[in-house]
Amino acid sequence: MYHFNEGHAALAAIEMIREKMWAGRTFEEAWQATRNEVVFTTHTPIREGNETHPLDRLEYMSAFNGLTREQMERIGGNPFNMTVAGLRLSRISNGVAKLHGITANKMWQDVSDRSGIVSITNAIHTPTWVDSRITEAYETNGDLWGAHMEIKRELIRFIEERSGIKLNADHLLIGFSRRAASYKRSDLIFSNPELIAPYLESGKIQIVFSGKAHPLDDSGKRIVSNLVAMMRKYPGSVVFLENYDMTIGAWLTRGSDIWLNNPRRPLEACGTSGMKAAMNGVLNCSILDGWWPEACLDGENGWQIGDGFETGDTAALDRHDSAALYDTLLQRVLPMYYENRSKWVQMMRKSIETTREQFATKRMIEEYYNKMYIKA
Repeated sequence: MYHFNEGHAALAAIEMIREKMWAGRTFEEAWQATRNEVVFTTHTPIREGNETHPLDRLEYMSAFNGLTREQMERIGGNPFNMTVAGLRLSRISNGVAKLHGITANKMWQDVSDRSGIVSITNAIHTPTWVDSRITEAYETNGDLWGAHMEIKRELIRFIEERSGIKLNADHLLIGFSRRAASYKRSDLIFSNPELIAPYLESGKIQIVFSGKAHPLDDSGKRIVSNLVAMMRKYPGSVVFLENYDMTIGAWLTRGSDIWLNNPRRPLEACGTSGMKAAMNGVLNCSILDGWWPEACLDGENGWQIGDGFETGDTAALDRHDSAALYDTLLQRVLPMYYENRSKWVQMMRKSIETTREQFATKRMIEEYYNKMYIKA
């Protein structure tokens, strides 16, 4: 059994079909036999993540691999869509969160001869991403806040080394690090400058961003440019860390106080960075998208932003979610951080309790085994 973990792997199935045809099977027989050996994961509703290529280009690159143009078109369409090919070359497929499974089925409902799409929510490898000091404090009912503050101060030193900016360990620190794409709206928190400015000027809110835009994504580059501009405008409260990588991701998901996520629902397929934060006691403040609808106990283990509102009117959605973000952050998160530390720590414990097993790789791998790898 072969697990194709995204669309590019579909070309491997073309080779599998070719081998079976060389052994004497017809194209139809080889296709069906290959499907019985393949399962497929689709990862994103975003168009750029579901590549299409002209058949002429694939033929020039020898991707037909012995198949005819008609046969390739039957598999992936014209132009050739890598995700459609993955769906047609597998016996079962999956989305990477419950909501994403629903979204993917709607998105690909008109594709004939495709495999069914189930939901298997992503998960994280806890030894890689969860700080052992947090685990020990949680499991021994020890000083969780003390452990968090130790890690937060280390994060602040790391930020100063990378950026030259020294943040205040006693003030709220929001982390936001992920790929810079338009639908993730990294700069949504700046959408009402008059409202947010006093909190940034006073340092009551500190935000650390990191992320890279795809080289061909001009809108993503503009978002990064805006974040850098905000850093220059609020040099003591806003930081953009360059060269986003696993090291930066690990520091921010361990040492921030809040993990902010505000994508345009339902375009966030999963969002595993939020799982990393949650297991470190970093409280998620997020739109109800990706994995968060499955985990969120609003006001108990984190906060939801808004009410799951969806619309094809991007401007209306952004206005709605911006207002919801400010309401949640300023009316709920800030008062608790500065005025109710015991409740905050209680939420940290609840965050760890509700995510450390459900969103760890053991559960995910067992689901893949039972739902996908074992043939019915």
